[in-house]
Amino acid sequence: MSYLVLARKWRPRTFDELVGQDHVRRALTNALDSGRIHHAFLFTGTRGVGKTTIARIFAKSLNCERGVTSKPCGECSACRDIDAGRFVDLLEVDAASRTKVDDTRELLENVQYAPARGRYKVYLIDEVHMLSTHSFNALLKTLEEPPPHVKFLLATTDPQKLPVTVLSRCLQFHLRRLPLALIQDRLASIAQAEGIESEPAALRAIARSAEGSMRDALSLLDQVIAFGGGRVLEAEARTLLGTLDRRHVETILNALADQDGAALMECAARLDERAPDYTQALAELAASIQRMALLQALPDLRGEDEEQDAALATLAGRFTPEDLQLLYQIAILARRDLDYAPDARGGFEMALLRMLAFRPEAMNVGATAPRAATPPASGPAR
Repeated sequence: MSYLVLARKWRPRTFDELVGQDHVRRALTNALDSGRIHHAFLFTGTRGVGKTTIARIFAKSLNCERGVTSKPCGECSACRDIDAGRFVDLLEVDAASRTKVDDTRELLENVQYAPARGRYKVYLIDEVHMLSTHSFNALLKTLEEPPPHVKFLLATTDPQKLPVTVLSRCLQFHLRRLPLALIQDRLASIAQAEGIESEPAALRAIARSAEGSMRDALSLLDQVIAFGGGRVLEAEARTLLGTLDRRHVETILNALADQDGAALMECAARLDERAPDYTQALAELAASIQRMALLQALPDLRGEDEEQDAALATLAGRFTPEDLQLLYQIAILARRDLDYAPDARGGFEMALLRMLAFRPEAMNVGATAPRAATPPASGPAR
């Protein structure tokens, strides 16, 4: 049997299995249970947060043979066929590859006919913002007054490109990026269920790199498992992701606190041997500086990684609040401008040297220096 990637194997099949997006789940389950079901839904949000997954679960809830319910059985032929992607009355369309008005007209030709097997004929149009203006115009009338047996489920990552006339005809749900802790917990439960050895620090690095996308996190987990030979360890994860190891971050920050340029460049050279992603390295450095600023302002703050927080709190004691604000600003600006540097390592080294060169103390000295007395204005000539 061929290997099924984790993102597909662990895709939620019911609302109860859904991770995050509680506001959307609650609204949809209440609509299903009360029977007040709109004819058109629009799901928006960044990649991998559950738009298509929620749409498929909703289609299953509408067509489950045991009745319209927020808890589809998952056992009847309709539920199984929807899970397998072969249900005849669930028409999934990739709008990015069918942008022309003729494609839309062809799709809507059979709208008036009753479903072949299910209770509802469901049109799931992904990346709907890619449709042309004429395609949207062809869709409008049907979207406003569809037959009672038709439901439209639209998904997009860019709702700003949708015409207002389409937006006004749909119930809109914005799916948020998933919190880092929620993604880490989900990865941990999946790794345990798969019998894979994993380290919390490695899972946290993967979750951070996913930037709120569960699908991206599971894809990265698959890569790390392959790279680590069936194990998910922090060293392998950071090597694959190109992120900074915690020890490298602490070494850089200690060198900055000591004003030791030689140690700073030595650390950059050691880091280069690992062929890191310097954009990610600057992001990791900025995240650590931001955490230091929080711990400095709120000493009683408690996070998930108490050991790391203790180390960062000690480091924060070596900097003034002004230092940390300036270091953070330099890090995020360097990350933005890295593409303009002759090479990535050079851009990273210049960012470190900039952190070394510009310190608020020096600026304050200049600011408090006495100004030269202004010569009095000469009186009018007599």
